[in-house]
Amino acid sequence: MTAHEQVFRTPIPLRWSDMDGFHHVNNARYLTFLEQARIEWFETIGEAWVTEDYAPVVASATLNFKRPIEYPAQVFVELFTERLGNSSVVIGHRIVASDGTLHCDGNIVAVWIDRRSGKSTTLPDCVRRAAAQLVQTS
Repeated sequence: MTAHEQVFRTPIPLRWSDMDGFHHVNNARYLTFLEQARIEWFETIGEAWVTEDYAPVVASATLNFKRPIEYPAQVFVELFTERLGNSSVVIGHRIVASDGTLHCDGNIVAVWIDRRSGKSTTLPDCVRRAAAQLVQTS
């Protein structure tokens, strides 16, 4: 990450129930952590990013597992925009420990759909503006 890169960063509290039989956070929980961070980021927009007419869906998710998260730990999700499309945004992510250890990186593709037709629709202006503020500069 460069000094010029903007990110949305949020802490993720770990729960004992996040653990698996190998005494680290189950890798399926990483998707839940990323979902929580995305919702928190969307909520900071201050405008309707989901309505009765349109909503985001995850079209794809890529997770590159780097190091297991062992309980207890203090971890954060960092989000940034990799690409803005007409109806989608590619949101890059990192799950990092408080000491900077990278546990996971990758991205998700969020596509806004018309809730009636199920087809893609134009990205809401408020989402486009918010995502443009987090564009990765490196």
